[in-house]
Amino acid sequence: MNNPERIIMVRPAHFGFNAETAESNKFQQSIALEGTSELALSEFDSMVETLRNNDIEVLVLEDTITPIKPDAIFPNNWISFHPDGRSFLYPMEALNRRLERRMDVFQLVPEFNPENLLDITHFENTKQFLEGTGSIIFDHNNKSAYCAISSRSDVKAFEYVCKQLAFTPISFEAHDLNGHAIYHTNVLLSIGNQIVVICSESISNPIERAMVVNTLKQKDVLLVEISLHQMNQFAANCLEIKDKYGKSCLVMSTTAYQSFSEETRNEINTKSRIIPVSIPTIEKIGGGSARCMMLGV
Repeated sequence: MNNPERIIMVRPAHFGFNAETAESNKFQQSIALEGTSELALSEFDSMVETLRNNDIEVLVLEDTITPIKPDAIFPNNWISFHPDGRSFLYPMEALNRRLERRMDVFQLVPEFNPENLLDITHFENTKQFLEGTGSIIFDHNNKSAYCAISSRSDVKAFEYVCKQLAFTPISFEAHDLNGHAIYHTNVLLSIGNQIVVICSESISNPIERAMVVNTLKQKDVLLVEISLHQMNQFAANCLEIKDKYGKSCLVMSTTAYQSFSEETRNEINTKSRIIPVSIPTIEKIGGGSARCMMLGV
C-alpha cells in the first residue's frame, strides 16, 4: 500500500530560483544559468518519457502561465492522496508557493472526490506549516508517519494530520553537516514496500535516532543507510512506485544513483528496479529532487 500506482507531475511554466524558500532550503543554489526554465522543461519531459518507457503511469498537469510559480514542479508539497479516498491540502511557508494549490488536479483523478478533501491550510494563520509528503513520510502499511521538525514542518500540524488518519506520529529533529535544520523529511527518509532509505546520521538526538531506526528495522524491507554526503546528493529523495504490472520500481535522480556503491545498487535491484532520471538543473536551482516532483496516487 505504500507504493503509489500512478504519479502526477506538474510541467512548469516558469521554473527558477525561489528566493522566498532559499533561507530554509540549504539545497538550493543561486546559480546564473542561461535558459534555466528551458533546461528544467527538457529535464522534466525527459523524466516523464523515462518513467512511461518503464511502464509507470504518469499524469501531467500543465502549470498555469500566471501567476508565476517558480516551484510548481514540486506538487507533493501542497496536496496528498490517500488509500482511503481522502486527500489533504497543506499549509505552506512561502507565500508564492501557496499559489501552486489548484483544485483542477482532481480532474486527473476522478475517483477522488473534492468533498473528501481535508483542508488544513488554516494553520498558515498561526505560522504552523506542513508541506505535504515533503514534510511527512507516510507508512500506510503500519499506520505510522515520520516528520523531521523544521520551519516548514510543524509538530502540531503533523500530529493533527496523524490524528485524522489514526496514524502514530513519529517526530524528531534532523540537521545537516552545518547544523541547519533539514527542511523536508523526504530528503533524509523514503519508505516503500520493499525499500527504506534513511540518513539516520542526520537525526541529532541519539535517543530519537535509535527510536526511528529501531522502528524501521521492524519492517520486512531492505533498510539502506546513507551518509550525510549521500543525503546531500539526494540519495533518500526517491520514491518506490508500482509499474503497470504491479512490480516495484525505485525512482531516483542520477545524482542519487551515482552516490550509491555498485554493491548497494545491486542489493536494491534485488528488491526494486532502480530507475534513474537526469534532473541536475532542477536539483541545483530548485533544491529538490526526483521524489519532490512526484505526487503519488
